[in-house]
Amino acid sequence: MDEQVRQFLAQHHGAIMVTIKPDSTPHVARIVMNLVDGKLWSSSTATRVRTGYLRRDPRATLCVLDEANPYHWLGLETTVTILDGPDAPQLNLQLYRTLAGDPQDIDEYLQAMIDEQRLIYQFEITRAYGQY
Repeated sequence: MDEQVRQFLAQHHGAIMVTIKPDSTPHVARIVMNLVDGKLWSSSTATRVRTGYLRRDPRATLCVLDEANPYHWLGLETTVTILDGPDAPQLNLQLYRTLAGDPQDIDEYLQAMIDEQRLIYQFEITRAYGQY
């Protein structure tokens, strides 16, 4: 990812994510994402429809939004790796910290990540385009 894309992603965390249904039609969802150690991450759950679609076909397209300027946006074609191992609660904590700082009760937060079956989508960007 080039520096201009990195800067846009560092400042804008809301996106529309498009995955591919089994019948090849698009499925869209609003997500929050951020850079963590130079990698683009978003949190989701094992039970989300889009997680199932990504397990079948790991391609996803993101439209990253600039809430202040509707003509300012970034399109990203990506391949998604699902990080859902035993360290998934800690990975979610890493992402949360980049967006909001420390939760009030870290142990409670980590238990919630386990209870909700939280995982991380890690996006490998294959193409970037748009008006950013």
